[in-house]
Order: sequence, then structure tokens, then C-alpha cells
Amino acid sequence: MKLPMLSADDKHAEIRRLYFKTTKQTIQEDLAKALDLLKSMNSEEERERAAVYMEGMAQMRAEWGRAQKKRQGSVGKGQGSGKRRDEKKR
Repeated sequence: MKLPMLSADDKHAEIRRLYFKTTKQTIQEDLAKALDLLKSMNSEEERERAAVYMEGMAQMRAEWGRAQKKRQGSVGKGQGSGKRRDEKKR
């Protein structure tokens, strides 16, 4: 498969598109694609333009990851944890 050469504006637009279309299910893949595009940019100025979208995607990944861990951590917590809390309060 032959890939087209993208201009700096095209790369920026693609990162922006990935930012707005990403979901909990696609964040890892979308962030990886955006990072590849960011790495392929030639100048610091180009990368700075895309930084806000990269930071936003990283924040979404972190928030969605915390929410998922919280849900997973709450499953089965009722067993044994009540006694410890009571003992600490005494």
C-alpha cells in the first residue's frame, strides 16, 4: 500500500480529526496514530500547533483509564473490606 506524503497542515488536520472522533474504545489506537504523525513533523512549530490535541487525547485516555479502574476495583470490594474500616474507626 502506497501512502501519500502529507503536508504539515494535513498532519495537523488529521491529528485534530482523531481528537474529535476518538472514543473510549479507540483512544489507544487513535493516540498511537496521532503520535506517529507528530513524530513525522519537521519543525518544533508544527509540533506546537498539534500539542493541544495531543494533550487532550492524553487527558481523555487518563480519565477513561481511571474510570475503568474504578469500576473494576469496585467489583468484589464488599468482601472483607468492611471489617478493616470498622477496626480503624475504633
